[in-house]
Amino acid sequence: MGEGQPLKVAVLGCGVVGSEVVRLLTTQSGDLAARVGRPLELAGVAVRRLDAPRDVEVPEGLLTTDAAGLVARDDVDLVVEVIGGLEPARGLILSAIEHGASVVTANKALLAEDGPTLYEAAEKAGVDLYYEAAVAGAIPIVRPLRESLAGDRVTRVLGIMNGTTNYILDKMDSSGAGFADALAEAQDLGYAEADPTADVEGFDAAAKAAIVASLAFHSRVTANDVHREGITDVTAADVRSAEEMGCVVKLLAICELRDGVEGEPGGEAVSVRVHPAMIPRTHPLAGVREAYNAVFVESEAAGQLMFYGPGAGGAPTASAVLGDLVTVARHQVLGARGAGESSYAERAVLPMGEARTRYHVALDVDDRAGVLATVAQVFAEHGVSIQTVKQEGRDDDAQLVVVSHWATDAQLSATVSQLADLDIVREVTSVMRVEGGEE
Repeated sequence: MGEGQPLKVAVLGCGVVGSEVVRLLTTQSGDLAARVGRPLELAGVAVRRLDAPRDVEVPEGLLTTDAAGLVARDDVDLVVEVIGGLEPARGLILSAIEHGASVVTANKALLAEDGPTLYEAAEKAGVDLYYEAAVAGAIPIVRPLRESLAGDRVTRVLGIMNGTTNYILDKMDSSGAGFADALAEAQDLGYAEADPTADVEGFDAAAKAAIVASLAFHSRVTANDVHREGITDVTAADVRSAEEMGCVVKLLAICELRDGVEGEPGGEAVSVRVHPAMIPRTHPLAGVREAYNAVFVESEAAGQLMFYGPGAGGAPTASAVLGDLVTVARHQVLGARGAGESSYAERAVLPMGEARTRYHVALDVDDRAGVLATVAQVFAEHGVSIQTVKQEGRDDDAQLVVVSHWATDAQLSATVSQLADLDIVREVTSVMRVEGGEE
């Protein structure tokens, strides 16, 4: 085992993740060779600046700023892309594939934006494209959806797919802090970037949701198909309201297969959305704390499965990269290929208005007779039934808190819009979706 001509590996990027990939390739070379059947040898490491400080010592002569030249070399068998972003990553990956190299990438943004182009290129060239590290770091979720559950029918995937937002919301829940203070703490600890927009506005989770939905439902879903809302408007009052309901607020990625959709092939379509929501504290995802991620999968035969662990960071992400690297290297040794894109179902993606959910609505109202009846009538006019209603305070502090039963998001949104126009409603102070539980 581990004998024969080495397989040469090019690594694109030597930041937090790339450095760890290089370190593992060099320090675990013996074990990796035994697992693959042939040695894995670094062919080069592409970087922007040769003199930048790094967390790993790259063997002499392997650093290069010529990424395009590196991936075009005839002797490179495998390429690891961990530079991120759309360009130059897209061009480099396509060049690597064109020159016969299998590719392992952690690039969620590129896969969610233009995955089909990469899949088609890999299929044409007869090479592998693997990307476990693109979703939830070290947590194995891509391969279970792509391979382990390939014989099952996945109906729903519910996930906490961003560690930064989970840390912020967890601190708001445990300490009563507001969003700004919780974000500042996350930045101080290195869980949030100086510019946290991609995380707190839901862009990162939306890209991951697109990848997961594509795999789970055998249909092409892009980031543009995903309804996205961030957590910047979540208040301490929202978190307290959730606690009073026995819930916790999480930023959820929700991917669902909808049955009985008129006009769609087979009567099915896909709903994909990312937004903050209240979930019962009894739900397995409610206990996911700090910067951890978790993905909850529901399928017809396997039932309910949950995958949990660190969703980011150099070492966890590098673990997923190396797992993919070993797999595609084995395929090269055996002259085989792994699973490619599966988009045969061609299901349409439903607009957000057709998603089914529940709303928690808080209203500042006039404290006088008939207010509750008027509010209930508005819900009824839009075909939305009320699960619970509670009045708090008196006089100028009077507030109604209403939780609906399941309805389409369009029905619920129209209900809230009409409530805001009522003379008896001074302000709609909070609207948040409620997820979890059976419809």
